[in-house]
Amino acid sequence: MTTLASRPNTAVLVVDVQNGVVANAYARDQVVATIGRLVTRARQEDVPVVWVQDRGGDRARGTDPWRIVPELSPADDEPHVDKVYGDSFEDTSLEDVLAGLGVGRLVVTGAQTDACVRNTLHGAFVRGYDTTLVADAHTTEDLTAYGAPAPEQVIAHTNLYWRYQSAPGRTAETVASGDVDFGAARSD
Repeated sequence: MTTLASRPNTAVLVVDVQNGVVANAYARDQVVATIGRLVTRARQEDVPVVWVQDRGGDRARGTDPWRIVPELSPADDEPHVDKVYGDSFEDTSLEDVLAGLGVGRLVVTGAQTDACVRNTLHGAFVRGYDTTLVADAHTTEDLTAYGAPAPEQVIAHTNLYWRYQSAPGRTAETVASGDVDFGAARSD
């Protein structure tokens, strides 16, 4: 149950599905296609879709690495948020965008699982949002050379631990894309 008063709506959050972020991502094409289907469904059900783009490193605004992958097409009227930190809320307009839409529940997709997706999940949760991680709609690149687990293990672990998050007045869950329910946030 969201702790955000008068915020009954749900939104899909697409985090950093950009050319420069997912070029070498695990199961890239499958994950991007899954996100595309989820976005299409959200639009059909009048659920807002919010696009987040990282503009750090080689991803300067307007460059090819910054652009959303060509398989996904944000609509002109869908909100867009640029960020420079892992947490999509940190020093961005995301909270204002979501408040304006009356959103108290986020359905989270994107990249990188072990960085911006995790940071955004936690950022949303501590700010009072109900958070749904879409199990088959997030990915990361192979960072085993740096001591990280294999990408499929990172994804599986994130799906597992997010399912068991808890805090007063908020819900966290992990569901497959086909099981996403765009129903309203549940408030006290």
